[in-house]
Amino acid sequence: MASQPPPPNKWISWLSQIYSSGKGPVLGTVDAQEIEDKAREVMKDNSIAYQYTLKGAGTCSTDDANRKAFERWKIVPRMLNNATLRNVETTILGMKVSSPIFVGPVGKQGLVHADGELATARAAAAVGVPMILSSSASRSLEDVAEANGPNGQRWYQFYWPRSPDVALSVLKRAKENGYTALVITVDTMIIGWRSHDHRIGYSPAGHGFGVQQGMADPVFMKRHGLVARHERPKFPFDQEEIRKKAAAGDEETKQSMFLASQWLAETGFGIFRTWDDLQFVKDNWDGPILLKGIQAVNDAEKAIDMGIHGIIVSNHGGRQIDGAIASLDALDMIMHSQKVLDAQKSGKLTVLFDSGIRTGSDIIKALAIGAQGVLIARPIVYGLAIAGQAGVEQILMQSICDLHVTMGLCGFSDVNDLIGKRDELLVKIDIP
Repeated sequence: MASQPPPPNKWISWLSQIYSSGKGPVLGTVDAQEIEDKAREVMKDNSIAYQYTLKGAGTCSTDDANRKAFERWKIVPRMLNNATLRNVETTILGMKVSSPIFVGPVGKQGLVHADGELATARAAAAVGVPMILSSSASRSLEDVAEANGPNGQRWYQFYWPRSPDVALSVLKRAKENGYTALVITVDTMIIGWRSHDHRIGYSPAGHGFGVQQGMADPVFMKRHGLVARHERPKFPFDQEEIRKKAAAGDEETKQSMFLASQWLAETGFGIFRTWDDLQFVKDNWDGPILLKGIQAVNDAEKAIDMGIHGIIVSNHGGRQIDGAIASLDALDMIMHSQKVLDAQKSGKLTVLFDSGIRTGSDIIKALAIGAQGVLIARPIVYGLAIAGQAGVEQILMQSICDLHVTMGLCGFSDVNDLIGKRDELLVKIDIP
């Protein structure tokens, strides 16, 4: 007896509307590479900012490795498993989410679109996807929270300030503005060797762009005899114009660059924190804490010992260390640890994945290896650059829709059943 057709859901309805409208998707395509290429074309008059977003550390070999790792893992679909009714909803750290997808913490989004993180926050709320806000955002955490709305789900990514009073102020602001979990990025104690930026001396943060959390912090600003302010930096960002204004003696520009330098010194670049330092955050943050940038099995196991609630297996999209292990390979190694598996099963540890996600198949591979959720980063920026909020919404919708369709074709009806099914669903092949 033939099964009944499934009731409509918003993911498949979105795909159906593309066909029925006759207009096609907002971005003109749903192909990941074509979207990247289109973003490059849209930003051709601001190509420096585009390259800043795209480029990785050194020769970009780690970024390349991230994608090649996905190519090595191949899906072995299962048939006749009645995956008609499919569910992509899940629960992560007690938070019910519409899918296992998060908006990753990408800084300085105002480099690619005038609305910056505000557009991304609105898009995340509209689609129902949690957003992780970067400490180096070009909008204050307060303004982003307002854009994300009372029903938005949001976490805060924490670049650890040098001074305890400033750190406490940032934590307090995040909690008061509805950021329910704290993501401590542990792989960026200093900025990696980024050849493209060094070649041209490109430093948005040094010129007041991406330091807006500091400008909005009352404790930091009081230190300099000023009141907190919620800036919206000029788009497009023009580093040379800012330098010329400063050289000509423009006081506002000089103050902005001075405050930027002080905030960069404050936010810990060059301070290498230790495992013992985490106790300070644990004592002063009421909510889940995750460590982003974990790549080694020993570090994942140490996080369990420290009582950390979650890890994000990530190599920062290949932007920190050239020649490093692919993030997916790191996830595979970590998920072979019995200690990690036991902690995950008991609910003591949540494992998320970042670096290299482009398609629904990529998401399925990461989940099958053992991640409970994934972060999407660069594609969000490409969508934002092309079409603002609507572009980000498409990236999120197409990612979930792709996951929904491909999951069914693999023989699974519930996304939660994919997690940890490496041996059942995947095979690893050698690629020269």
